[in-house]
Amino acid sequence: MDLGLQGKGALVMSSSRGLGLGIAEALATEGCNVLLTGRSEDKLAAAVDAINAKGAGQATYTVTDLADPGCVDQLVNAAGEALGQVDILINNTGGPPPGQMVDADSAVLAGHFDQMVMRVVDITARLLPPMRERGWGRIITIGSSGVIQPIPNLGLSNALRSTLVGWSKSLSSDVAADGVTVNMLLPGRIHTERVDELDSAVSNRTGKSLEETRAASRATIPAGRYGTVEEFASVAAFLASVPASYVTGSLIRCDGGAIRSV
Repeated sequence: MDLGLQGKGALVMSSSRGLGLGIAEALATEGCNVLLTGRSEDKLAAAVDAINAKGAGQATYTVTDLADPGCVDQLVNAAGEALGQVDILINNTGGPPPGQMVDADSAVLAGHFDQMVMRVVDITARLLPPMRERGWGRIITIGSSGVIQPIPNLGLSNALRSTLVGWSKSLSSDVAADGVTVNMLLPGRIHTERVDELDSAVSNRTGKSLEETRAASRATIPAGRYGTVEEFASVAAFLASVPASYVTGSLIRCDGGAIRSV
């Protein structure tokens, strides 16, 4: 299937590693020119070199920290210089520390709300008008399976990412007639460094070995395994594609069947 992405410009937030990097690689493979972002220049530079060595879509990067309110202007300006125009926006952020909501500190909650919610809202608001004017755009926000089935000991993540569900769905209705689709992509247990960190946190909390923790987690997944970054990124690439033009306002699960609700 031709995804129709040759020459499209894609801004992929938080893409120095993990799911963001995987999506940037998948989009570049389809011919997109991609702008990677993150805090680690070494990781970003290595990722860009690897993408460009494949000779499909080209990649560049900008170093930014979503904790800095000035990052919105920086990202918009960098995207304009690197891509000319942003056709595809991948809203991706890091996650908050694990823990129960009963123990949540309001200052920590507010700080992560700024990084995980307000930055997404603000960057989208800046990049959306040109998409509407051109009559084509894709906004994909990476969430978590926890917005449907809350994940134990990830209270902050469950709460903050759920805020984006209402925002994404409402926005999708506002811009659907303009040729812009707005969707959320929800990972289950996709094997990334972040999931390794969360598994280690569970091991430390329960006293079980890391392998015991992983085995127990795999047992809850009908597919019987963790997903790969490549599998997840392929779903993102399709949602960004021309053939996916009638898919909007949706929560798309990529979780191996782990979520139990219909």
